Amino acid sequence: MKRLFDIIVSFIAMLILAPILIPVMIILKFSGEGEIFYLQERIGKNNKSFLITKFATMLKDSPNIGTGEHTLQEDPRVLPFGKFLRKSKINELAQLWDIFIGKMSWVGPRPTTPNHYALYPDYYTEVMKNHRPGLTGVGSIIFRSEEDILSKAENFQTCYTQEIVPYKAEVEKWYKENRTFFMDIMLMFITAWVVVNSDSNILRKTYPSIPEKNIHGFGKSVSK
Repeated sequence: MKRLFDIIVSFIAMLILAPILIPVMIILKFSGEGEIFYLQERIGKNNKSFLITKFATMLKDSPNIGTGEHTLQEDPRVLPFGKFLRKSKINELAQLWDIFIGKMSWVGPRPTTPNHYALYPDYYTEVMKNHRPGLTGVGSIIFRSEEDILSKAENFQTCYTQEIVPYKAEVEKWYKENRTFFMDIMLMFITAWVVVNSDSNILRKTYPSIPEKNIHGFGKSVSK
């Protein structure tokens, strides 16, 4: 059921969004460094690596300069058009193809880079076992402002490794233990809602049992 849903809805979404996706690809081709897509190694189903597809929003050599795999607010490596794509989340829409061909699902744990994945607790391997990573999910909704959180932290690396990673693992474990097909549908609608209403606490109201945590230095719960 889940895989069939992913195939059908991703195909329909690509057709409906073509008037947006095609102009984005044209603009990217003739702006910045001329790159349309950015392929990055991530850890996915059964803890195996795959290449995730995104629209290019940063300098090609970004992982090797500045803050590396972490992107902060007002990051100078982000290209002008890329700022719009990242803020609107349009840069993630290239992953509709990844969903269609089976690399990802609409809803699931957000796939991490190998370096970041190594920071997760051992039990996280069970979270990804027989489980496709998602375009969105509980962790993605909670940390939709991760760049802002890291930018405001006294030490972004410490904040990420000691606070964000353990909490992400905890909420994704909660998702795997409580997931239903109806929940996946609800999380898709919640994602669309919070993209438009970034300060909404609809996720917490809908699923109050999701673990909650205050990230040090951010000043409020990130699971609002």
